Amino acid sequence: MPYPLSIAIISKNEEANLRRCLASTVGLAEEIVIVDSGSTDGTAAVAAEYGARFAYQEWLGFSDQKNLCNSFCTQPWILALDCDEELSPELLASIRAFFDQGLASRFDAAWMARRVWFLGRWIRHGDWYPDKKVRLFRRDKGRWEGHENSQVHERLVVDGPHTTLKGDLYHYSFTDMAHYLDKHLVYTDVFADHEKASGRGWSVVAVAFRPWWRFVRAYLLRRGFLDGFPGFWIAVATAFFTFMRYSRAYEAKLAQKSAK
Repeated sequence: MPYPLSIAIISKNEEANLRRCLASTVGLAEEIVIVDSGSTDGTAAVAAEYGARFAYQEWLGFSDQKNLCNSFCTQPWILALDCDEELSPELLASIRAFFDQGLASRFDAAWMARRVWFLGRWIRHGDWYPDKKVRLFRRDKGRWEGHENSQVHERLVVDGPHTTLKGDLYHYSFTDMAHYLDKHLVYTDVFADHEKASGRGWSVVAVAFRPWWRFVRAYLLRRGFLDGFPGFWIAVATAFFTFMRYSRAYEAKLAQKSAK
């Protein structure tokens, strides 16, 4: 029998990912709620295959869009998923055990590790794993908020005790290197806007040392080297985009001088 659980998803043109995501949840939840921001592919048809409630909402931003989706849910518990995510068999069993063993009466939320598929393998070390996320929570206790350092990466805040589930949330976030680079170029723009709004200026210390620290942390301290060349590539790319983000403040400084 399904559990007193709503699966909450936001989408736009996610036909390629959504079926895999929903297939991993079959029989788990009482309802699936999807809020779409204007798909022109087969996203709606895939949602209908799995009996999801499908609603349109013009894009509000990640946090507001996800909070709106939560407001449409009717069950006491919510499992928030992205279209490019999938429950591993072990995580699915852990969620079932969470309800079967009465943990839902003791906790208000649960953490789960997220594992990324990249360059033909699962990334099990470095900065990308375990990448713990709170995704299972009481509907009346959780809300999405913008991350303090980014307008892109939202976070779920839940009032009350948490536990950690066994198993991984599979994440198919980047199709290839180019996809990673495209996404992170956008993130540098967002970071630059955030730094400007906060009043923080350019810092040679940040530009010189933060990229090296990110590489050392990802590749050596967090053992990214155990993921082979993909682990090395991730550590280098992380360091490079850290350099890019903090360099954008210098670019903004020059632009301000030119405007005077």
